[in-house]
Amino acid sequence: MRHAGLRFKLHEIIFEADTTAGKAFDIVLMASIITSVFVVMLDSVASIHAVHGDFLYKVEWFFTILFTIEYVMRLVCVGHPTKYAKSFFGVIDLMAIIPTFISVLLPGTQYLLVIRVLRVMRVFRVLKIVQYVGEAQQLSSALRASRQKITVFLILVATLVVILGSFMYLIEGSENGFTSIPRSVYWAIVTLTTVGYGDISPKTPYGMALASVIMIMGYSIIAVPTGIVTAELGKAGAFTKKKITTKACLDCASYGHDTDALYCKFCGSRL
Repeated sequence: MRHAGLRFKLHEIIFEADTTAGKAFDIVLMASIITSVFVVMLDSVASIHAVHGDFLYKVEWFFTILFTIEYVMRLVCVGHPTKYAKSFFGVIDLMAIIPTFISVLLPGTQYLLVIRVLRVMRVFRVLKIVQYVGEAQQLSSALRASRQKITVFLILVATLVVILGSFMYLIEGSENGFTSIPRSVYWAIVTLTTVGYGDISPKTPYGMALASVIMIMGYSIIAVPTGIVTAELGKAGAFTKKKITTKACLDCASYGHDTDALYCKFCGSRL
C-alpha cells in the first residue's frame, strides 16, 4: 500500500499539471530542456567550443543524467512501462538521453541531443491549454485518414518523375549535364516540386518545352495533398469538438481524455 501510494504521488507530480507540485515539476523540466538544447547549440560553435568546451561537456552530462533519472521515474510510476516507452513522448524521452552515451564511442553524436526540443511540446499541458491538445488530435486524425490517399499520390508522382526524367535524358543527353537517368530523375523532382536549384538545366528547345510543362504541372500537383488533408480536417473537426482534460492515465500515461471519461480511451484502465 505504501509503495502504491508513493507511485501514485510520483505519477501525480510527474504526469499531472493540475497540482502545484506537478506544475512546478513541469516548469523546471521545461527550463532544463531549453537550457540543455542551448548548451548543445553553443558547443557546436567552434570559437565557443575552443574556450568553454570542457565546461559545456560537463553541463551536457549533468542534464543527461538528470533526464535519465526522470525517464526511469516515469517508467516506475506508470502501470504499464512498456506502453509508455513505446508512446510518442516515451520514445522522445529516450532519444533525448541516448546520444550522450553513444558519443562516448562515436564523438559528435551528442549534437543529436537537439531532439530534446521536441519535449517542450509538454508545455501545452503545463499551461493547461487543452484546446491545443484537441486541435492536435484533430490534425493527427486527419493525417491518419489521409495516409492511403497520399501514399497513392506519392507513388503516382514517383512514377511520373521517372518517366519525365527518362524523357529529358533522351532529349538533352550527357553533353547538357543529364549524364544518367537517375540524375535526370533528380532534375525532374527538383523541377516538379518548384524548388529549382539550377544546377542542371535544359539547353535544347525540346528540353525547355518539356521543362515548361513540368513546371506548370508542379503547381497543380502541389495542391493535391493539401486538398486531401484539408478535406479530412473538415471531417475530423465534426467529431473532435468535445472538451478534454489534461488528466493522464495512471497505467499508460496517455492524455486527451474527455472531461467526463471514467476509463482511459487508449488502454481501458480506470482514470
